[in-house]
Amino acid sequence: MASGPLAKEHPLSPETQLETPAAWAGPAPQTVGALKRLLMVPGPTPLPPEVIEAAARPIMYARTPQFVEIWEDVVARLRRVFQTEGEVLVFASSGSGAMASAAVNLTQPGDRVVVASCGHFGNRWKAIGEDLGLDVVYVESEWGRPIDPATLARAVADEPSVEVVFVTQSETSTGAVSDLPALRAAAGDRMLVADAVSGLGVVDLPMDRWGIDVVVSGSQKGLMTPPGLGFVAANERAIERSASLGARDFYLDWERARKGQNSSPPRTAFTPPVTLVVQLQAALSVVEGEGLPAVFERHRVLGRMCRAGVAAAGLELLGPENPEANVVTAFRVPDGVDGKAIPALMRARFAISMAGGQGKLSGKIGRLGHCGYYSYHDIIAALGALELVLRELGRPVELGSAVTAAQGVMAEAQEGVLR
Repeated sequence: MASGPLAKEHPLSPETQLETPAAWAGPAPQTVGALKRLLMVPGPTPLPPEVIEAAARPIMYARTPQFVEIWEDVVARLRRVFQTEGEVLVFASSGSGAMASAAVNLTQPGDRVVVASCGHFGNRWKAIGEDLGLDVVYVESEWGRPIDPATLARAVADEPSVEVVFVTQSETSTGAVSDLPALRAAAGDRMLVADAVSGLGVVDLPMDRWGIDVVVSGSQKGLMTPPGLGFVAANERAIERSASLGARDFYLDWERARKGQNSSPPRTAFTPPVTLVVQLQAALSVVEGEGLPAVFERHRVLGRMCRAGVAAAGLELLGPENPEANVVTAFRVPDGVDGKAIPALMRARFAISMAGGQGKLSGKIGRLGHCGYYSYHDIIAALGALELVLRELGRPVELGSAVTAAQGVMAEAQEGVLR
């Protein structure tokens, strides 16, 4: 249990209590009433009002014409977000379920595959493959940097029996966004499967134009819907491979899902989470109302704002500047600061939730998510709070420096001169 002034005046939940509360020495600020919560994690992300309201609609039977119409509309809208003419399958699962479905439908036990990773979630491809009995050739790039296409190309060239390559577009654990067209070229004629769980609807991903065979994603990040829906977009080559291999999983089988979805009228293979689907329809309407190019540009500005602010506060960004890395901003925890103190104090002082590090970066980085339903004022509020937290932790910070840097980026965007 934490003790001391902070713990007495600002009780922390068990998951936020630290072993070194003395690092927070100093009086707690006085607050009036309940603090407004701000979710700045890379998922689940905040929900637009339209999506929240959709959850209050009466539950409906999945076999009615009303729900079938919603289902068809959602699948059509998802195709537009994936920018594909191929099939999009929807599973009641997290994004990891969509990842597992791709692996189980495209491989057989003993198959040699390549997994190229640059972080915690790239490693999930490796874990899934090993659980399925695959012979995984693992290629790792430095955490914080994108997957290196040259390293992937060498690995593929050294393994002529490999037919499927698994990569990650947006590595949520570090904020790195990899160059999918370059990875497509590096994979050669092998089937390329990309995890876009956090990148879809945030950074551009025209999967057909780029020749990506399979893209998997989930509902709770850029698509601004509660967790619980996993998506698989697959081109004809991937669908044909899956059909030729036969079913290896009852629930995640693509052919079973396709048979129902392509029937007339469409039927889901299993009971769908109907309320989540209704909420997803509302979220996709928000996306289309803004327009995909505008969505990508908004995230580009927000990502630049956050990175500029973090750097201005004297924090080192985890990886190199990348104009496409607009999903998560990751920074290194300064020397002498407890790695868990920053997110814990952000919650305790300002009711702002941010993320720490995962895997081998646990306790070493902080992460501010800005994928989905975010705007200018969210970044400003988070950066302002971060300055105060750093100051309380004994870091020299000129108050207003991070906010001013972020405002400078926003001003450039308004003037059309964003570099």
